[in-house]
Amino acid sequence: MIEELLMAVGATGAAAAVYAGAAARVVKQYERGVVFRFGRLRGRVRSPGFTMIVPVVDRMHKVNMQIVTMPVPAQEGITRDNVTVRVDAVVYFKVVDPADALVRVEDYRFAVSQMAQTSLRSIIGKSDLDDLLSNREKLNQGLELMLDSPAMGWGVAIDRVEIKDVSLPETMKRSMARQAEADRERRARVINADAELQASKKLSEAAAMMSDQPAALQLRLLQTVVAVAAEKNSTLVLPFPVELLRFLERATPDAKPGAAHTAHRGAEVEIPPLLGDAYPRSRAAAEDAIEDLTGTSVEPAPRED
Repeated sequence: MIEELLMAVGATGAAAAVYAGAAARVVKQYERGVVFRFGRLRGRVRSPGFTMIVPVVDRMHKVNMQIVTMPVPAQEGITRDNVTVRVDAVVYFKVVDPADALVRVEDYRFAVSQMAQTSLRSIIGKSDLDDLLSNREKLNQGLELMLDSPAMGWGVAIDRVEIKDVSLPETMKRSMARQAEADRERRARVINADAELQASKKLSEAAAMMSDQPAALQLRLLQTVVAVAAEKNSTLVLPFPVELLRFLERATPDAKPGAAHTAHRGAEVEIPPLLGDAYPRSRAAAEDAIEDLTGTSVEPAPRED
């Protein structure tokens, strides 16, 4: 009798251990348990920790409540300004209602992925190329709204949507590079013209001040000569004003071609014809050199035949 009783207790204990092993479930902190009894959803969602179900009768599905990072494959489309681009994005979402995520959609991950691809193609067709390149925040918000509306019915909340990269054709890249280069060149020319304008104003002011003091122009000429001579050049070019030639022309008395006369202590001395012709020849050579350099012709002094 006692043996039968011990055997019954042992069998009962073993059955209880098997039942406990079959009914015991552990739900992790980032999961929630959804129980189906004979295929029918039980109302209560099992929280994290240790829980029990009825073996064979109940089936518990664990749903991950963490934020899921899902890359969206690159989608090719034509923008509103007729430019072909390839755009890829990334979607961040999480499950907020485990029961709806299991009951209302077959596979919520696949559903979110397909909806993200469709919405991304729609955003490409409604946007300009400039918006895709520079106004991504607005496009991200619009894409998030397009995904969040149907996802809420699946028990899924869209946390964030980001456009990662926009790929352009090589011809479009070269065109944009030329446009940027032309814009930079335009700005450089504007800056250079502005600098020339400021410099011309300063030079005009300096010329007005030097015109009041003729000695200032002579000092400036000497400073230029000193600056040129500091380079240790073998050749030094000095500007020769045309006004000086005209002054000499007015100051020189008329002389015959064959001889020149000068006064020395009240006595007239005749200069040989060779020396008398030296000045006209040198003056004519100077006039020709100045005309070649400056393009300004100097009227020759009247000569008597």
